[in-house]
Amino acid sequence: MAQWFECKVHYDKIQENGSVKKVNEPYLVDALSFTEAEARIIEEQTPFISGDFSVAAVKRTKIAEIFWNEGADRWYMVKVAFITLDEKTAVEKRTVSQILVQASDFRAALDTFMEGMKGTMSDFEVVSITETPIMDVYKAQLESKTPVPGNE
Repeated sequence: MAQWFECKVHYDKIQENGSVKKVNEPYLVDALSFTEAEARIIEEQTPFISGDFSVAAVKRTKIAEIFWNEGADRWYMVKVAFITLDEKTAVEKRTVSQILVQASDFRAALDTFMEGMKGTMSDFEVVSITETPIMDVYKAQLESKTPVPGNE
């Protein structure tokens, strides 16, 4: 199961008009620890940022799942309540989860979410959908173990 960390990167960004502005942009990284998350965001951002930058903050998120849409450029947080019934007390119980959805607009976010939830056996209700300031999301880089010649 993925563990997502939000990393805020602080750097001087050159605007379209040529001026320089200090920005603090959030990114998501799949990592096992805070240290790995910081190392990964530095590795991922180094080719894109000219000059100095720093990782201003790293925090663990409560994102349960991510629904990808490679053609989209924005990220939306969908809060969904899964509805279960306690058989002993016959009381309805709601468990809220956060799912990140990549989409181009609000409607596409809802459509992508509903597509991702197809086949779900649980009853659920969308509580909210909000656009996030997240700039990009970096999945875990799983290294393939290739055999070393002569050591097979």
